[in-house]
Amino acid sequence: MSIPILKYSLSTHNHRVSSFEFLSGEEQPKIYTTENLPSSVGVDEIIWACYRQIFSEHQTLSITRQVFLESQLRFNQITIKDFIKGLVLSSQFRYLNYDVNNNYRLVEMCVQRILGRDIYNEREKLAFSVLIGSKGFECFVNLLLSSEEYLENFGNNIVPYQRRRIIFQRNKGEIPFNLKTPRLNYSFLTKQFMPNLSWAGPVRQFRPQEQIPKAGDPALFLNMLSDISLI
Repeated sequence: MSIPILKYSLSTHNHRVSSFEFLSGEEQPKIYTTENLPSSVGVDEIIWACYRQIFSEHQTLSITRQVFLESQLRFNQITIKDFIKGLVLSSQFRYLNYDVNNNYRLVEMCVQRILGRDIYNEREKLAFSVLIGSKGFECFVNLLLSSEEYLENFGNNIVPYQRRRIIFQRNKGEIPFNLKTPRLNYSFLTKQFMPNLSWAGPVRQFRPQEQIPKAGDPALFLNMLSDISLI
């Protein structure tokens, strides 16, 4: 029997303030949409905006490109919403995000990148984590994309964007959403074919003055004089 999905109460957080998206002096995001039949250059910008939103700039690599989905979007065979779904469910997204993070961190990233906001509270994070554990990652993605919040803000033809470009982090002040890089737990390093950083040998503090002198170094001559004086 699957675990029942938790119900959580919405909290009054920054995301629910009426002026949340329109702060004086804050940069407003550019809206990318296919509603106005953009040119080929415009479609290129839309595709790039999708990659930047879902993979963020530090994960937008040649290996994350989905050529088949791009072709379908260019010929108006799929909507932007379908393209976003294809990116999130791609094997590259799973490799870079799903396989190397726990469900809690995965929920944070997906809500930020698909819904364009941070999580409301810890209970929302826990509820979505239970959904991933009981019904799978694809069910979680479908729930976000079919939610009233997504359809109301982005519909089928608007690239998701951060509805507030700046977030506040403790001890760091205000930083853009895209600078929040995914943090990998050390237990996941082996899955990414990265070396183990643990060191079982004796701890020795390195000091630059302890470097061994090479041939021709005056330090060798001084050492010889000190040895002669001891005879």
